[in-house]
Amino acid sequence: MITKPPFEAIVSQHGPMVLRVCRAVLGWADADDAWSETFLAALRAYPDLPADANVEAWLVTVAHRKAIDVTRATARRAVPVAELPEHLAAVQAGPADLDLHSALAALPRKQREAVAYHYLAGLPYADVAAVTGGSTDAARRAAADGIARLRRTYLADGESS
Repeated sequence: MITKPPFEAIVSQHGPMVLRVCRAVLGWADADDAWSETFLAALRAYPDLPADANVEAWLVTVAHRKAIDVTRATARRAVPVAELPEHLAAVQAGPADLDLHSALAALPRKQREAVAYHYLAGLPYADVAAVTGGSTDAARRAAADGIARLRRTYLADGESS
């Protein structure tokens, strides 16, 4: 008979990975809230989780759903600004020197999630597909395309320096 570890051990073991995933998917500003919401929801559901469940994949799934909730809530919130830009291009203009977080944020959602769940959380592509709702091949392709785009971004940035 398999027994489940105490929830505190789950948080200690998987907490840093969940935070990396939340930061990659949402950015630094909303990651802490999503991390907290993930573990609050996981705490409530943990007693019903089968002892032989893949806890890492389960936590990434919960984090994915909380990230969606945070994204939806953020989209509904008004953003105060000191001045309105005259043109939309002024809002979209950003520095050419991108760091990893802004480069990840610039990826399309599917690519960003596939890169975060596979490369940062270490999930196999089958689990990434289960979390994002696609096929294993689509998850593999999205991760490959995302990594290729990140490499192009960094190469282009390094060449312009």
